[in-house]
Amino acid sequence: MTDRASRTRFVITILVGSFLLFLVQPMVARAALPRLGGAPNVWNSAMLVYQALLLGGYAYAHWLGRFPIRRQAAIHLALLALAAMTLPVRLADLPPPARGWEPLWVPALFAVSIGPVFFLVSAQAPLMQRWFAADPAAGNPYALYAASNLGSFAGLICYPLLVEPLLPLKAQGWGWSAGYLLLIALVAACAAVRRGAAGAPGVAVLVGDSVPAGRVALWLALAAVPSGLMLSTTTFLTTDIFAMPLLWVIPLGLYLLSFSIAFAENRALAGAILRAAPLVVVLAGGMAVSSRSSGTMAQAGAAVALLFVVAVALHTRLYALRPAPERLTFFYLVMSAGGALGGVFCALIAPLVFDWVWEHPLLVLAAAALLPRVTLLDWSGIEDIPPRVRQGGVLVVVIVAFALGWSMSGLDPRRDALLVLMAALAIAACGVIVFARRWAFVLVLLAMMLGRGAEETLDRSLSGNRTRSYFGIYTITESARRHERYLTHGTTLHGTQYTDAARRLRPTSYYGPTSGVALALTAAGDHARVGVVGLGTATLACYKRPGQRWTFFEIDPAVVALSRPQHRFTFLDSCAPNAAIRIGDARLELAKMPPGSFDVLVVDAFSSDSIPLHLLTREALAVYGRVLAPDGVLILHISNRYLDLRPVVAGIARAQGWTAWLRDDSGRHSDGFTPSYWVALAPDRARLERLAVCRPDLPWTPLHAPPGDEPWQDDYASILPHIRWDNLLGV
Repeated sequence: MTDRASRTRFVITILVGSFLLFLVQPMVARAALPRLGGAPNVWNSAMLVYQALLLGGYAYAHWLGRFPIRRQAAIHLALLALAAMTLPVRLADLPPPARGWEPLWVPALFAVSIGPVFFLVSAQAPLMQRWFAADPAAGNPYALYAASNLGSFAGLICYPLLVEPLLPLKAQGWGWSAGYLLLIALVAACAAVRRGAAGAPGVAVLVGDSVPAGRVALWLALAAVPSGLMLSTTTFLTTDIFAMPLLWVIPLGLYLLSFSIAFAENRALAGAILRAAPLVVVLAGGMAVSSRSSGTMAQAGAAVALLFVVAVALHTRLYALRPAPERLTFFYLVMSAGGALGGVFCALIAPLVFDWVWEHPLLVLAAAALLPRVTLLDWSGIEDIPPRVRQGGVLVVVIVAFALGWSMSGLDPRRDALLVLMAALAIAACGVIVFARRWAFVLVLLAMMLGRGAEETLDRSLSGNRTRSYFGIYTITESARRHERYLTHGTTLHGTQYTDAARRLRPTSYYGPTSGVALALTAAGDHARVGVVGLGTATLACYKRPGQRWTFFEIDPAVVALSRPQHRFTFLDSCAPNAAIRIGDARLELAKMPPGSFDVLVVDAFSSDSIPLHLLTREALAVYGRVLAPDGVLILHISNRYLDLRPVVAGIARAQGWTAWLRDDSGRHSDGFTPSYWVALAPDRARLERLAVCRPDLPWTPLHAPPGDEPWQDDYASILPHIRWDNLLGV
């Protein structure tokens, strides 16, 4: 076989393995959502299981490298065939956990469900590169890592754009299983190409002991910072700049593409990005500390450009520090450990330690300190300038940068846009001048952050007006002019309350007296049992009447704390002090309730940019129907900036044989009210007609499902057909 044909075989095998790896993670997450709910400990457990399996797969590939290729192939193919017995991909049928064992049961469920195949497929990229390098004439094996990440990128894009919209989960599982069998055949073909190679028998398992500890630590850092920055960029965008459906795909996709550029055989593109990196890091990195929640597409573009440039630059430095092919698997094992460290820091540690996305500017500063040195204006080696003069000159440039940053911090970015731009360019020039001195470059970046809002962001943290949980960042702000207090969750408004005594308990925002939910609660009897999914600031409690029994369902304990007077929202304590609050995933908690528990059930969980799909499926509607009284009514809030959920609700209502009426309260509003869409649903039309009788001047309209539209189910749901592209693109 020619070298070109052999190389193609290895490239295809790596592409397929990486493609499958990035398909199976979201697939299993979707399958688990109705069963486990959206609690953060579930998905943190899933992330840890994935990271542990990935590390284990890389360690397994490293261990396997001690044997001749023939034995490696025999072991690996036997294990792949054994793991195939767990297919098709599906959640394992584990018995429910005993009380207190849930923290171990959830990781066990994920590990048993996909552990064997995920473990072996994750070993694919380093193992195939090791086999490829077994032939001294094969060429550079590290270039194949670019193919690995192209496969990962393809899997990442295909799932939300093609697989999820077109296939139910069962078909997804069978399709993935077919891909796994193809992978086994490809591995066997690669083994046949290298069956005569000797491999590396006798190499110690820990071949890294000959690599200096400092070099290993640098590998870890260069892998950890881009990994963490990818996650922090996603959180930063959704918190303070521009939240949108499927936003997580963009940072993760750019992160994966950065490997393909950094590890490519053609170094031209990586070199060009390296030369631009200092300017991009100072100009875009300076915005990493802004928390004004009023971002623009330009700021969003700057954030993702920063991530891409930093990831390419640091991964290029990682590539430059790669060891000889004999230590290839150890190198990838360290890289995987670094990526896991970055993920754990951002996903598990940062939400506990910080009240805002402080990990984002910290990682940008770390990236500035780790950038590879490129020749820009390196005047440090000019012999005619004495060392002390050079050092003094660097210090003067840093002081000038801080002076510019301090001046810029007092400017209005909109009114003084030209002055802000000139100051930013001057600080960027300072960064280029001192780039040869890492400490000075980091300080210049700090100066830019100062000018871009670092002081304001720090003041908000010190004021105690911000709370962070695993579900997001909540900020309390006030308008003295309008006498209003706001709770925002990222860029989404969670609730508003007037601060003056006369209007303090008036409903606001989506819950005004002409809204659908207000009409439904007003029509409820004096002894009605009311359930509300989604607490927010508890504005709906304003509608509670004496004799009624209310129960709130809220997944985030931080939101419960924010609804208390110590956080200056008083709806709950003033209007419904005895209301029950059940903390946890609403669908799981409702499933525990006795049948017929509520006369009115309000589900207010779909206003954010990332909606809980499992609360809007046929199976979810069945759960709601079970807890409704015989004459009860279900009320859904479907106001959303970027998603048109009317066809979704109409589809599941038609599939279940329910009637759905829409209250479009989108006329001109004032006095703190916001346009809204509310849908009333019931198994029979008579229940809804009672709503219309109460206020005939405020009409409801029947909600009809589009012909042929597939209703959402636990086995199939996709937001892609329902995105409001005009709002998303700002047209």
